Amino acid sequence: MEVELTAPNGKKWSQPLGLFINNEFVKSSNEQKLASINPTTEEEICSVYAATAEDVDAAVTAARKAFKHESWKSLSGTERGALMLKLAELVEKNAETLATIECLDNGKPYQTALTENVPEVINVLRYYAGYADKNFGSVIDVGPAKFAYTVKEPLGVCGQIIPWNYPLDMAAWKLGPALCCGNTIVLKLAEQTPLSMLYVAKLIKEAGFPPGVINIINGHGREAGSALVQHPQVDKIAFTGSTATGKEIMKMASLTMKNITLETGGKSPLIVFEDADLELAATWSHIGIMSNQGQICTATSRILVQEKIYDEFVEKFKAKVQEVSVLGDPFEESTFQGPQVTKAQYERVLGYIKAGKEEGATVMLGGEPAPQNGKGFFVAPTVFTNVKPTMKIFKEEIFGPCVAITSFKSEEEALTLANDSMYGLGAALFTKDLTRAHRVAREIEAGMVWVNSSNDSDFRIPFGGVKQSGIGRELGEAGLAPYCNVKSIHVNMAA
Repeated sequence: MEVELTAPNGKKWSQPLGLFINNEFVKSSNEQKLASINPTTEEEICSVYAATAEDVDAAVTAARKAFKHESWKSLSGTERGALMLKLAELVEKNAETLATIECLDNGKPYQTALTENVPEVINVLRYYAGYADKNFGSVIDVGPAKFAYTVKEPLGVCGQIIPWNYPLDMAAWKLGPALCCGNTIVLKLAEQTPLSMLYVAKLIKEAGFPPGVINIINGHGREAGSALVQHPQVDKIAFTGSTATGKEIMKMASLTMKNITLETGGKSPLIVFEDADLELAATWSHIGIMSNQGQICTATSRILVQEKIYDEFVEKFKAKVQEVSVLGDPFEESTFQGPQVTKAQYERVLGYIKAGKEEGATVMLGGEPAPQNGKGFFVAPTVFTNVKPTMKIFKEEIFGPCVAITSFKSEEEALTLANDSMYGLGAALFTKDLTRAHRVAREIEAGMVWVNSSNDSDFRIPFGGVKQSGIGRELGEAGLAPYCNVKSIHVNMAA
């Protein structure tokens, strides 16, 4: 059920291949597999077992049994927190291995995985471990005739479906609050990037979690994902991914009226006002769209620049992209941008670039494939100018290193452009005027607004959107609410 792998950086490890159910790695019921492809070389890394509906049922059954079993049910919040802290400690101990797997399987730079993604997992687990014995109910004063209080109870079995852009981080965002509240879990991995979380499954067992509390399955969305969403013994679905898939999940979950949390992408605006620090704006604008190969749901992929400083900003932004966005082998320390995660995503990005050209936008930079040594799903960082709000590249989520820049005259026009979207996940604005900053932040239709920065999320701060960017919040104290029920208890003191 494992294979020995060696990465280009010389790191060696035993990679699990099975479905992690009831603390054991098992084959799928029909022994079907799916291949994990290295996006840098386009070669197969290994094949893992892919869950059938029967396997999903086995995982849910294990989770339901664990939810009711004393080994988990009877634990105090303090004891649950201790298990989570132990898992965080093991993740930290295995940081280099996990970063290596993420780099190999996902294509993101090794240094990014090591210094940003793995620490995020550790921080989220520790944060929610601290909350495990502090998620209190309350006593409500209704007079001497009645004693009224609330308790917070776990929902039950949570089905969690994560995307391929941040396999480790997105898993932690979902596991942390669910475990904190006492739920059990069936985590469905993205079929494109299953390897890092399968390795974490080994650490879950080592940390001492009872069998069935956390089950991790691989599989295609149309088979394993659908079976999980529709399973009658699953109490909640948490999903991060595309808007189209999120809508299908809502439909399927409605049949059993499941509790749902959805985070379904965006087309986030970044507004640069004429009084902004342009060097700062260019630096953060680059981070906001070019990080993680542009594969970020909150990517500030629409840059709106006030006319007076448009040309100056564009030149500074172009220079920043040319300076920082070094393409190359993700295991090389100098690399900022690795390949897109799959061939399908690579072709999708190139398709949008073609559409931008055909609609008349100007390619100021990039706009072409950028293979390294003739291989890999690399796309040159692309900057479009002379973009009109009606163009596809301005309206639709590309999910790649591709940005559309347009101009505006007034604050009112900037807000109109920023809000003219079906999405509302994130937004950024740059200004030295504190009053304007607060005013515009309130008027932008988004779940999160960054002032003089972009995409600097924090595990202590709620994350989520409005409109078709999703339902509910993750991270921070707000991330606990979707994973517990508030039960009200009325006691008649006159009885």
